[in-house]
Amino acid sequence: MPSSPLLAVSGTTLVHVDTAPPPPHSRSLRPARAPRPVRSPRVARPRSRFSSRLWAPYARLFAVPGTRAFTAGSLLARLPMGMFTVSAVLMIAMTRGSYALAGAVTATGLAATAVLAPLTARLVDRYGQARVAVPAVLVAVAAQLSLVLCVRTGAPAWTLFACYAASATTPNLGGMARTRWAHLLSRDAAARHTANSFEQAADELCFMAGPVLATFLCVSLVPYAGTLAAAALLLTGTLLFAAQRRTEPPVAVRREATAGTLLRLPGLPALLVVFLATGAVFGAMEVVTIAFADAEGQRGAAGLVLGLQAAGSGVAGLLYGLLRPAADLGRRFRACVAAMACLMALPLLAAAGTGQLLGLAPALLLAGMATAPTMVTGMAFVQTVVPGDRLNEGMTLAVTALLGGLACGAAAGGWTTEHLGPVAGFLAPASAAALAAVLAALGGPRTPHGTVP
Repeated sequence: MPSSPLLAVSGTTLVHVDTAPPPPHSRSLRPARAPRPVRSPRVARPRSRFSSRLWAPYARLFAVPGTRAFTAGSLLARLPMGMFTVSAVLMIAMTRGSYALAGAVTATGLAATAVLAPLTARLVDRYGQARVAVPAVLVAVAAQLSLVLCVRTGAPAWTLFACYAASATTPNLGGMARTRWAHLLSRDAAARHTANSFEQAADELCFMAGPVLATFLCVSLVPYAGTLAAAALLLTGTLLFAAQRRTEPPVAVRREATAGTLLRLPGLPALLVVFLATGAVFGAMEVVTIAFADAEGQRGAAGLVLGLQAAGSGVAGLLYGLLRPAADLGRRFRACVAAMACLMALPLLAAAGTGQLLGLAPALLLAGMATAPTMVTGMAFVQTVVPGDRLNEGMTLAVTALLGGLACGAAAGGWTTEHLGPVAGFLAPASAAALAAVLAALGGPRTPHGTVP
Protein backbone atom coordinates (compact mmCIF):
# COMPACT_ATOMS: atom_id res chain seq x y z
CA MET A 1 0.00 0.00 0.00
CA PRO A 2 1.51 3.30 -0.95
CA SER A 3 2.59 5.59 1.85
CA SER A 4 1.29 8.79 0.28
CA PRO A 5 -1.37 10.08 -0.02
CA LEU A 6 -3.35 8.51 2.83
CA LEU A 7 -7.12 8.19 3.29
CA ALA A 8 -8.29 8.56 6.89
CA VAL A 9 -11.77 7.46 7.88
CA SER A 10 -13.70 9.63 10.33
CA GLY A 11 -17.27 8.41 10.84
CA THR A 12 -18.78 8.35 7.37
CA THR A 13 -16.49 11.02 5.93
CA LEU A 14 -13.45 10.28 3.85
CA VAL A 15 -10.67 12.78 4.41
CA HIS A 16 -7.89 13.19 1.94
CA VAL A 17 -4.52 13.51 3.65
CA ASP A 18 -1.53 14.56 1.59
CA THR A 19 1.74 13.81 3.28
CA ALA A 20 3.73 15.88 0.85
CA PRO A 21 4.74 19.31 2.16
CA PRO A 22 2.77 22.24 0.73
CA PRO A 23 4.47 24.31 -1.93
CA PRO A 24 6.15 27.46 -0.68
CA HIS A 25 4.04 30.64 -0.47
CA SER A 26 0.84 28.69 -1.28
CA ARG A 27 -1.11 30.44 1.50
CA SER A 28 -0.18 33.91 0.21
CA LEU A 29 -1.27 33.07 -3.33
CA ARG A 30 -4.78 31.91 -2.49
CA PRO A 31 -6.18 35.23 -1.13
CA ALA A 32 -4.85 37.11 -4.19
CA ARG A 33 -7.09 35.09 -6.53
CA ALA A 34 -10.26 35.41 -4.44
CA PRO A 35 -11.32 39.05 -5.19
CA ARG A 36 -11.16 38.66 -8.98
CA PRO A 37 -14.69 37.35 -9.63
CA VAL A 38 -16.38 40.14 -7.61
CA ARG A 39 -14.70 43.15 -9.20
CA SER A 40 -16.95 43.49 -12.29
CA PRO A 41 -20.28 43.56 -10.38
CA ARG A 42 -18.98 46.35 -8.15
CA VAL A 43 -18.22 48.46 -11.23
CA ALA A 44 -21.51 47.75 -13.02
CA ARG A 45 -23.90 48.38 -10.13
CA PRO A 46 -23.35 52.14 -9.75
CA ARG A 47 -24.07 52.66 -13.47
CA SER A 48 -27.42 50.90 -13.32
CA ARG A 49 -28.32 52.69 -10.13
CA PHE A 50 -27.43 56.04 -11.67
CA SER A 51 -29.51 55.29 -14.76
CA SER A 52 -32.45 54.22 -12.62
CA ARG A 53 -32.24 57.36 -10.48
CA LEU A 54 -31.93 59.54 -13.59
CA TRP A 55 -35.18 58.34 -15.15
CA ALA A 56 -36.98 57.61 -11.90
CA PRO A 57 -39.30 60.67 -12.18
CA TYR A 58 -40.73 59.31 -15.44
CA ALA A 59 -41.02 55.79 -14.03
CA ARG A 60 -43.05 57.18 -11.12
CA LEU A 61 -45.43 58.88 -13.55
CA PHE A 62 -46.40 55.65 -15.26
CA ALA A 63 -46.71 53.77 -12.01
CA VAL A 64 -50.02 55.61 -11.56
CA PRO A 65 -52.83 53.24 -12.65
CA GLY A 66 -54.35 54.01 -16.05
CA THR A 67 -51.68 56.45 -17.24
CA ARG A 68 -50.11 54.09 -19.77
CA ALA A 69 -53.42 53.39 -21.48
CA PHE A 70 -54.49 56.99 -22.02
CA THR A 71 -50.94 57.96 -23.03
CA ALA A 72 -50.91 55.31 -25.74
CA GLY A 73 -54.19 56.53 -27.20
CA SER A 74 -53.07 60.14 -26.96
CA LEU A 75 -49.80 59.47 -28.79
CA LEU A 76 -51.56 57.60 -31.57
CA ALA A 77 -54.05 60.44 -32.02
CA ARG A 78 -51.38 63.15 -31.88
CA LEU A 79 -49.11 61.61 -34.50
CA PRO A 80 -51.36 62.97 -37.31
CA MET A 81 -50.82 66.50 -35.96
CA GLY A 82 -47.36 66.34 -37.50
CA MET A 83 -48.74 64.82 -40.69
CA PHE A 84 -51.73 66.87 -41.78
CA THR A 85 -49.94 70.11 -42.68
CA VAL A 86 -47.03 68.44 -44.47
CA SER A 87 -49.41 66.05 -46.25
CA ALA A 88 -51.63 68.91 -47.41
CA VAL A 89 -48.68 70.99 -48.61
CA LEU A 90 -47.20 68.07 -50.56
CA MET A 91 -50.56 66.89 -51.90
CA ILE A 92 -51.57 70.32 -53.20
CA ALA A 93 -48.10 71.28 -54.46
CA MET A 94 -47.69 67.97 -56.31
CA THR A 95 -51.12 68.09 -57.94
CA ARG A 96 -51.62 71.85 -58.43
CA GLY A 97 -47.97 72.93 -58.73
CA SER A 98 -48.16 75.88 -56.30
CA TYR A 99 -46.58 76.22 -52.88
CA ALA A 100 -48.35 79.54 -52.45
CA LEU A 101 -51.75 77.82 -52.80
CA ALA A 102 -50.65 75.01 -50.47
CA GLY A 103 -49.48 77.47 -47.83
CA ALA A 104 -52.66 79.52 -48.12
CA VAL A 105 -54.90 76.46 -47.72
CA THR A 106 -53.10 75.23 -44.62
CA ALA A 107 -53.04 78.75 -43.22
CA THR A 108 -56.81 78.97 -43.62
CA GLY A 109 -57.31 75.68 -41.79
CA LEU A 110 -55.07 76.74 -38.95
CA ALA A 111 -56.87 80.07 -38.66
CA ALA A 112 -60.18 78.21 -38.47
CA THR A 113 -58.73 76.04 -35.73
CA ALA A 114 -57.80 79.18 -33.82
CA VAL A 115 -61.51 80.05 -33.75
CA LEU A 116 -63.09 76.63 -33.22
CA ALA A 117 -60.58 74.94 -30.90
CA PRO A 118 -61.38 77.08 -27.81
CA LEU A 119 -65.09 76.46 -28.35
CA THR A 120 -64.47 72.71 -28.52
CA ALA A 121 -62.33 72.85 -25.37
CA ARG A 122 -65.04 74.79 -23.55
CA LEU A 123 -67.48 72.01 -24.37
CA VAL A 124 -64.94 69.46 -23.09
CA ASP A 125 -64.72 71.28 -19.74
CA ARG A 126 -68.49 71.45 -19.49
CA TYR A 127 -69.55 67.99 -20.71
CA GLY A 128 -66.45 65.79 -20.40
CA GLN A 129 -63.65 64.63 -22.68
CA ALA A 130 -65.21 61.48 -24.12
CA ARG A 131 -68.63 63.01 -24.88
CA VAL A 132 -67.12 65.83 -26.95
CA ALA A 133 -63.93 64.39 -28.45
CA VAL A 134 -65.58 61.52 -30.35
CA PRO A 135 -68.14 63.53 -32.38
CA ALA A 136 -65.60 66.30 -32.94
CA VAL A 137 -63.05 63.91 -34.43
CA LEU A 138 -65.69 62.34 -36.69
CA VAL A 139 -66.37 65.75 -38.26
CA ALA A 140 -62.63 66.43 -38.67
CA VAL A 141 -61.95 63.09 -40.33
CA ALA A 142 -64.86 63.58 -42.73
CA ALA A 143 -63.42 66.99 -43.69
CA GLN A 144 -59.98 65.53 -44.40
CA LEU A 145 -61.48 62.82 -46.59
CA SER A 146 -63.44 65.49 -48.45
CA LEU A 147 -60.20 67.40 -49.06
CA VAL A 148 -58.65 64.33 -50.66
CA LEU A 149 -61.72 63.89 -52.85
CA CYS A 150 -61.63 67.51 -54.01
CA VAL A 151 -57.93 67.37 -54.83
CA ARG A 152 -58.27 64.09 -56.70
CA THR A 153 -61.24 65.22 -58.78
CA GLY A 154 -59.74 68.61 -59.65
CA ALA A 155 -62.40 70.62 -57.80
CA PRO A 156 -62.10 74.43 -57.69
CA ALA A 157 -59.54 75.91 -55.33
CA TRP A 158 -62.15 77.33 -52.96
CA THR A 159 -63.28 73.80 -52.09
CA LEU A 160 -59.81 73.05 -50.76
CA PHE A 161 -60.05 76.02 -48.41
CA ALA A 162 -63.52 74.98 -47.24
CA CYS A 163 -62.58 71.34 -46.56
CA TYR A 164 -59.40 72.13 -44.70
CA ALA A 165 -61.15 74.76 -42.61
CA ALA A 166 -63.86 72.22 -41.67
CA SER A 167 -61.20 69.95 -40.17
CA ALA A 168 -60.67 72.55 -37.44
CA THR A 169 -62.94 70.56 -35.11
CA THR A 170 -60.01 68.24 -34.37
CA PRO A 171 -59.91 67.92 -30.55
CA ASN A 172 -56.82 69.02 -28.65
CA LEU A 173 -55.59 65.62 -27.43
CA GLY A 174 -52.42 67.10 -26.01
CA GLY A 175 -54.36 69.52 -23.84
CA MET A 176 -56.70 66.78 -22.66
CA ALA A 177 -53.75 64.55 -21.74
CA ARG A 178 -52.16 67.38 -19.76
CA THR A 179 -55.47 67.96 -18.00
CA ARG A 180 -55.55 64.31 -16.95
CA TRP A 181 -52.05 64.60 -15.52
CA ALA A 182 -53.00 67.77 -13.65
CA HIS A 183 -56.00 65.93 -12.18
CA LEU A 184 -54.03 62.83 -11.18
CA LEU A 185 -51.03 64.78 -9.81
CA SER A 186 -52.87 67.70 -8.28
CA ARG A 187 -50.84 67.52 -5.04
CA ASP A 188 -47.39 66.96 -6.54
CA ALA A 189 -45.91 70.03 -8.26
CA ALA A 190 -42.63 68.30 -9.16
CA ALA A 191 -44.46 65.40 -10.79
CA ARG A 192 -46.61 67.83 -12.77
CA HIS A 193 -43.46 69.50 -14.09
CA THR A 194 -42.14 66.09 -15.19
CA ALA A 195 -45.50 65.21 -16.77
CA ASN A 196 -45.59 68.50 -18.68
CA SER A 197 -42.07 67.84 -19.93
CA PHE A 198 -43.03 64.33 -21.02
CA GLU A 199 -46.09 65.60 -22.87
CA GLN A 200 -44.01 68.21 -24.69
CA ALA A 201 -41.46 65.56 -25.61
CA ALA A 202 -44.36 63.42 -26.85
CA ASP A 203 -45.56 66.32 -28.98
CA GLU A 204 -42.10 66.67 -30.44
CA LEU A 205 -41.91 62.93 -31.10
CA CYS A 206 -45.15 63.17 -33.05
CA PHE A 207 -43.93 66.20 -34.97
CA MET A 208 -40.67 64.36 -35.62
CA ALA A 209 -42.17 61.12 -36.88
CA GLY A 210 -45.23 62.71 -38.51
CA PRO A 211 -43.49 64.70 -41.26
CA VAL A 212 -41.21 61.77 -42.05
CA LEU A 213 -44.13 59.37 -42.38
CA ALA A 214 -46.23 61.88 -44.34
CA THR A 215 -43.43 62.67 -46.78
CA PHE A 216 -42.68 59.00 -47.33
CA LEU A 217 -46.32 58.16 -48.02
CA CYS A 218 -46.97 61.14 -50.31
CA VAL A 219 -43.77 60.81 -52.34
CA SER A 220 -43.43 57.03 -52.45
CA LEU A 221 -47.07 56.08 -52.93
CA VAL A 222 -49.61 58.70 -54.03
CA PRO A 223 -50.00 62.38 -53.03
CA TYR A 224 -53.15 61.54 -51.03
CA ALA A 225 -51.63 58.72 -48.94
CA GLY A 226 -50.37 60.97 -46.14
CA THR A 227 -53.74 62.56 -45.47
CA LEU A 228 -55.58 59.23 -45.59
CA ALA A 229 -53.18 57.59 -43.12
CA ALA A 230 -53.31 60.58 -40.78
CA ALA A 231 -57.11 60.52 -40.74
CA ALA A 232 -57.14 56.81 -39.84
CA LEU A 233 -54.63 57.31 -37.01
CA LEU A 234 -56.51 60.30 -35.62
CA LEU A 235 -59.80 58.42 -35.47
CA THR A 236 -58.31 55.27 -33.93
CA GLY A 237 -56.25 57.11 -31.31
CA THR A 238 -59.09 59.38 -30.23
CA LEU A 239 -61.44 56.43 -29.76
CA LEU A 240 -58.82 54.63 -27.64
CA PHE A 241 -58.18 57.74 -25.56
CA ALA A 242 -61.87 58.40 -24.98
CA ALA A 243 -62.38 54.80 -23.84
CA GLN A 244 -60.10 55.34 -20.80
CA ARG A 245 -62.81 56.66 -18.49
CA ARG A 246 -61.01 55.81 -15.24
CA THR A 247 -58.46 58.61 -15.62
CA GLU A 248 -60.83 61.16 -17.16
CA PRO A 249 -61.21 64.26 -14.93
CA PRO A 250 -64.72 64.72 -13.57
CA VAL A 251 -66.81 67.54 -14.95
CA ALA A 252 -66.57 70.41 -12.47
CA VAL A 253 -69.51 72.63 -11.67
CA ARG A 254 -68.86 76.04 -13.22
CA ARG A 255 -68.45 78.58 -10.46
CA GLU A 256 -69.58 82.17 -10.88
CA ALA A 257 -66.07 83.39 -10.07
CA THR A 258 -64.65 81.58 -13.11
CA ALA A 259 -67.27 82.76 -15.59
CA GLY A 260 -66.38 85.15 -18.40
CA THR A 261 -63.36 85.28 -20.68
CA LEU A 262 -60.04 83.85 -19.61
CA LEU A 263 -58.25 86.69 -21.38
CA ARG A 264 -58.79 88.82 -18.28
CA LEU A 265 -56.49 86.61 -16.23
CA PRO A 266 -53.21 88.39 -15.38
CA GLY A 267 -50.32 87.40 -17.61
CA LEU A 268 -52.30 85.13 -19.94
CA PRO A 269 -52.76 87.63 -22.83
CA ALA A 270 -49.03 88.39 -22.81
CA LEU A 271 -48.24 84.68 -22.98
CA LEU A 272 -50.65 84.18 -25.89
CA VAL A 273 -49.03 86.99 -27.88
CA VAL A 274 -45.61 85.38 -27.46
CA PHE A 275 -47.06 81.99 -28.43
CA LEU A 276 -48.53 83.59 -31.56
CA ALA A 277 -45.06 84.66 -32.69
CA THR A 278 -43.62 81.29 -31.65
CA GLY A 279 -46.17 79.46 -33.77
CA ALA A 280 -45.13 81.57 -36.75
CA VAL A 281 -41.63 80.14 -36.32
CA PHE A 282 -42.90 76.58 -36.70
CA GLY A 283 -45.30 77.29 -39.56
CA ALA A 284 -42.72 79.14 -41.62
CA MET A 285 -40.02 76.56 -40.94
CA GLU A 286 -42.18 73.71 -42.27
CA VAL A 287 -43.02 75.35 -45.59
CA VAL A 288 -39.57 76.84 -46.11
CA THR A 289 -37.75 73.56 -45.39
CA ILE A 290 -39.96 71.60 -47.78
CA ALA A 291 -39.41 74.19 -50.51
CA PHE A 292 -35.64 74.23 -49.86
CA ALA A 293 -35.44 70.43 -50.14
CA ASP A 294 -37.52 70.55 -53.32
CA ALA A 295 -35.17 73.10 -54.84
CA GLU A 296 -32.26 70.79 -54.04
CA GLY A 297 -34.04 67.90 -55.77
CA GLN A 298 -34.49 66.03 -52.48
CA ARG A 299 -38.18 66.46 -51.75
CA GLY A 300 -38.36 63.02 -50.17
CA ALA A 301 -35.84 64.01 -47.48
CA ALA A 302 -37.82 67.08 -46.34
CA GLY A 303 -39.75 65.19 -43.67
CA LEU A 304 -36.60 63.60 -42.26
CA VAL A 305 -34.86 66.97 -42.00
CA LEU A 306 -37.89 68.52 -40.32
CA GLY A 307 -37.91 65.59 -37.93
CA LEU A 308 -34.44 66.53 -36.75
CA GLN A 309 -35.76 69.80 -35.36
CA ALA A 310 -38.43 67.92 -33.43
CA ALA A 311 -35.82 65.37 -32.28
CA GLY A 312 -33.68 68.10 -30.76
CA SER A 313 -36.70 69.53 -29.02
CA GLY A 314 -37.85 66.14 -27.74
CA VAL A 315 -34.48 65.28 -26.18
CA ALA A 316 -34.26 68.72 -24.61
CA GLY A 317 -37.78 68.31 -23.24
CA LEU A 318 -37.02 64.99 -21.54
CA LEU A 319 -33.86 66.34 -19.95
CA TYR A 320 -35.67 69.51 -18.88
CA GLY A 321 -38.22 67.37 -17.04
CA LEU A 322 -35.45 65.97 -14.84
CA LEU A 323 -34.34 69.41 -13.66
CA ARG A 324 -35.67 71.26 -10.67
CA PRO A 325 -37.47 74.30 -12.15
CA ALA A 326 -36.44 77.78 -11.10
CA ALA A 327 -38.77 79.63 -8.76
CA ASP A 328 -39.46 82.57 -11.06
CA LEU A 329 -41.61 81.10 -13.82
CA GLY A 330 -41.81 84.34 -15.83
CA ARG A 331 -38.05 84.83 -15.89
CA ARG A 332 -37.57 81.20 -16.92
CA PHE A 333 -40.00 81.66 -19.81
CA ARG A 334 -38.24 84.79 -21.08
CA ALA A 335 -34.86 83.04 -20.94
CA CYS A 336 -36.20 80.09 -22.95
CA VAL A 337 -37.67 82.35 -25.64
CA ALA A 338 -34.40 84.29 -25.92
CA ALA A 339 -32.48 81.03 -26.36
CA MET A 340 -34.94 79.93 -29.04
CA ALA A 341 -34.44 83.19 -30.95
CA CYS A 342 -30.68 82.70 -30.96
CA LEU A 343 -30.84 79.08 -32.11
CA MET A 344 -33.41 79.75 -34.83
CA ALA A 345 -30.83 81.90 -36.64
CA LEU A 346 -28.74 78.79 -37.27
CA PRO A 347 -30.87 77.37 -40.16
CA LEU A 348 -30.65 80.72 -41.99
CA LEU A 349 -26.87 80.79 -41.58
CA ALA A 350 -26.56 77.15 -42.65
CA ALA A 351 -28.76 77.61 -45.73
CA ALA A 352 -26.88 80.74 -46.78
CA GLY A 353 -23.46 79.28 -46.00
CA THR A 354 -23.73 75.79 -47.45
CA GLY A 355 -26.76 75.96 -49.73
CA GLN A 356 -27.24 72.23 -49.18
CA LEU A 357 -29.77 70.13 -47.30
CA LEU A 358 -26.95 68.21 -45.60
CA GLY A 359 -25.65 71.41 -44.03
CA LEU A 360 -29.14 72.45 -42.95
CA ALA A 361 -29.86 69.23 -41.02
CA PRO A 362 -27.58 69.76 -37.98
CA ALA A 363 -28.67 73.41 -37.77
CA LEU A 364 -32.31 72.33 -37.45
CA LEU A 365 -31.36 69.76 -34.80
CA LEU A 366 -29.72 72.45 -32.68
CA ALA A 367 -32.47 74.97 -33.37
CA GLY A 368 -35.08 72.68 -31.90
CA MET A 369 -33.40 72.34 -28.52
CA ALA A 370 -34.92 75.50 -27.04
CA THR A 371 -38.44 74.73 -28.27
CA ALA A 372 -39.55 72.18 -25.67
CA PRO A 373 -38.38 74.16 -22.60
CA THR A 374 -40.27 77.18 -23.95
CA MET A 375 -43.47 75.20 -24.43
CA VAL A 376 -43.19 73.38 -21.09
CA THR A 377 -42.72 76.63 -19.20
CA GLY A 378 -45.56 78.32 -21.05
CA MET A 379 -47.98 75.48 -20.35
CA ALA A 380 -46.93 75.44 -16.70
CA PHE A 381 -47.81 79.12 -16.51
CA VAL A 382 -51.27 78.38 -17.96
CA GLN A 383 -51.86 75.70 -15.31
CA THR A 384 -50.83 78.17 -12.64
CA VAL A 385 -53.20 81.02 -13.55
CA VAL A 386 -56.22 79.24 -15.10
CA PRO A 387 -58.98 77.85 -12.79
CA GLY A 388 -59.13 74.08 -12.64
CA ASP A 389 -62.66 73.85 -14.06
CA ARG A 390 -61.51 75.60 -17.26
CA LEU A 391 -58.08 74.06 -17.70
CA ASN A 392 -58.86 72.46 -21.08
CA GLU A 393 -60.01 75.81 -22.40
CA GLY A 394 -56.95 77.61 -21.03
CA MET A 395 -54.44 75.21 -22.57
CA THR A 396 -56.37 75.17 -25.83
CA LEU A 397 -56.12 78.96 -25.94
CA ALA A 398 -52.36 78.57 -25.75
CA VAL A 399 -52.41 75.96 -28.51
CA THR A 400 -54.77 78.19 -30.50
CA ALA A 401 -52.27 81.03 -30.32
CA LEU A 402 -49.63 78.66 -31.62
CA LEU A 403 -51.91 77.54 -34.45
CA GLY A 404 -52.73 81.12 -35.35
CA GLY A 405 -49.02 81.76 -35.56
CA LEU A 406 -48.58 78.60 -37.61
CA ALA A 407 -51.11 79.96 -40.09
CA CYS A 408 -49.33 83.29 -40.40
CA GLY A 409 -45.94 81.62 -40.56
CA ALA A 410 -47.00 79.12 -43.23
CA ALA A 411 -48.38 81.89 -45.42
CA ALA A 412 -45.32 84.10 -44.84
CA GLY A 413 -42.93 81.23 -45.46
CA GLY A 414 -44.66 80.27 -48.71
CA TRP A 415 -44.70 83.87 -49.97
CA THR A 416 -41.07 84.51 -49.01
CA THR A 417 -39.87 81.32 -50.66
CA GLU A 418 -41.79 81.88 -53.86
CA HIS A 419 -40.74 85.55 -54.26
CA LEU A 420 -37.26 85.67 -52.69
CA GLY A 421 -35.98 82.14 -53.16
CA PRO A 422 -35.57 79.03 -50.97
CA VAL A 423 -32.54 80.34 -49.04
CA ALA A 424 -34.06 83.73 -48.26
CA GLY A 425 -37.18 81.90 -47.11
CA PHE A 426 -35.43 81.10 -43.82
CA LEU A 427 -35.63 84.78 -42.98
CA ALA A 428 -39.30 84.19 -42.10
CA PRO A 429 -38.79 81.78 -39.14
CA ALA A 430 -35.71 83.66 -37.91
CA SER A 431 -37.60 86.96 -37.90
CA ALA A 432 -40.58 85.40 -36.09
CA ALA A 433 -38.29 84.00 -33.39
CA ALA A 434 -36.65 87.38 -32.88
CA LEU A 435 -40.10 88.98 -32.60
CA ALA A 436 -41.12 86.42 -29.96
CA ALA A 437 -38.02 87.25 -27.91
CA VAL A 438 -38.72 90.98 -28.08
CA LEU A 439 -42.36 90.50 -27.07
CA ALA A 440 -41.36 88.25 -24.15
CA ALA A 441 -38.75 90.73 -22.95
CA LEU A 442 -41.06 93.76 -23.17
CA GLY A 443 -44.33 92.36 -21.89
CA GLY A 444 -43.93 88.67 -21.23
CA PRO A 445 -45.84 86.90 -18.43
CA ARG A 446 -44.76 87.45 -14.85
CA THR A 447 -44.90 84.77 -12.15
CA PRO A 448 -48.09 85.28 -10.10
CA HIS A 449 -47.17 85.65 -6.43
CA GLY A 450 -43.84 83.92 -7.04
CA THR A 451 -45.48 80.52 -7.25
CA VAL A 452 -43.85 77.45 -8.71
CA PRO A 453 -46.03 75.12 -10.80
